[in-house]
Amino acid sequence: MQQPTESSHIPPGCPAHENVRLYGSAFGADPDGHYAHLRAAGPSAPVDIAPDVEVELVTSYDAALYILQNPASFVRDSRRWNALNEGRVPADSPALPMMGYRPNALFSDGAAHARLRQVVTESLATVDERQIVRLTQQSADYLIGRFSADPSGQAELMASYAQPLPLLVFSQLFGCPPELGDRVIAGISGIFEGTPGADEVLGGALAELIALKHRSPGQDLTTRLMQHPAQLSDEEVLHQLVTLLSGGTAPLAATIGTSSALYLGEEWQAGLPVESAVSHTLWNYAPIANYAAHYPTHDVELGNRVIRANDPVLISFAAANTDPKLNVHREQLSAKAHLGFGAGPHGCPAKDPAFMIAVTAVESLLKRLPDVELRQPFATLAWVPSPWSRSLVTLPVRFTSRAVPYALGDSGQASALSGVNPASTSAEAYIPATQGGQAGAGSASSRQPQQRKGGLFSRFVAWTRGE
Repeated sequence: MQQPTESSHIPPGCPAHENVRLYGSAFGADPDGHYAHLRAAGPSAPVDIAPDVEVELVTSYDAALYILQNPASFVRDSRRWNALNEGRVPADSPALPMMGYRPNALFSDGAAHARLRQVVTESLATVDERQIVRLTQQSADYLIGRFSADPSGQAELMASYAQPLPLLVFSQLFGCPPELGDRVIAGISGIFEGTPGADEVLGGALAELIALKHRSPGQDLTTRLMQHPAQLSDEEVLHQLVTLLSGGTAPLAATIGTSSALYLGEEWQAGLPVESAVSHTLWNYAPIANYAAHYPTHDVELGNRVIRANDPVLISFAAANTDPKLNVHREQLSAKAHLGFGAGPHGCPAKDPAFMIAVTAVESLLKRLPDVELRQPFATLAWVPSPWSRSLVTLPVRFTSRAVPYALGDSGQASALSGVNPASTSAEAYIPATQGGQAGAGSASSRQPQQRKGGLFSRFVAWTRGE
């Protein structure tokens, strides 16, 4: 098997005698260069996923598929992790929240996994695709209305659109009342941002949500998980909700952002549908870049390397999808043959709703702001320096400022025009939400902004009610 060559193939900041570091500014600036260097070692290579945390990273498409589809030899229960059990993983390592064991389907195997997976899959199957589209369009209309009236005609779409949209959709699917929805969003956002205490905020909010659904069941995903014949405990329901949030919101935000940027980029072929941009993102900019830790049940050989039992093996979905060995026959592969949603028994159970949300979000943006364009070339956009996800840092755009936001149309929901004088063309007729969390709409008489209290979800719910 070919060994890594010297100098020219070694990414900046990765000396030949050290593991490649899959974190930090050097990796964020050139992830593809790092993957190309690692491929020279064979189907897998040792990397540092965080300071003092070594894992075996699989960069080969064929090897990744083999591991994902071989649960007898590669299991997901991270309580097997050698280095963690031997005290060699720092207690404050950023790898622990991503790789540490949780009692959910993602970290379970065998019968335990089958039971939890069935509950999640069958509960998700009760969500109507028209409901998914409606909730996504409604969330998109609200968010676009908040920034489209900016007189500068400019916005940063990751923070103002791509990131909050999945949070609004999931809060509605979970059946959250406004205040609990605010706390769920604060908790899951804090976890991804590394905010101290975010785990406790999210856990407390979800526990209250489950208690509420015991008292007042609804037509929502939380109630369906609780009422499934498998009879999950409240703790199990809570952890499945966490899995859906963590596996759905951040990757969806990355997919929406990258797909929008691709579609608006100068190199995108005019006339191709939005679905093509989303598929291109999943193939070439895998939102979950390096994840899915597996633990061999016995010593295994990958290429010319022997991996010890219970040492973590991570799948580089980003590298596997762009494996040069696929180039010869990639056009013959199914459009869904990418590993953006994983594969095998642990493949994403919500891949169809996720794809639908991403497509609807991009289409809504293009419909509401038909002249929206990037403020810089796609190739110059920066990526977050994280090993776990491939997501844009910012997505700066320009458009024609709209003093009066779009209404929701014929859905029967409240309009973004509530409380706004339609005759006014002044930008003051609609005051977008500030970063501090206040939104306002001018009244017909004074056009002074009304102050709305609460977090993002509370303001959104008030908007849908025309308040």
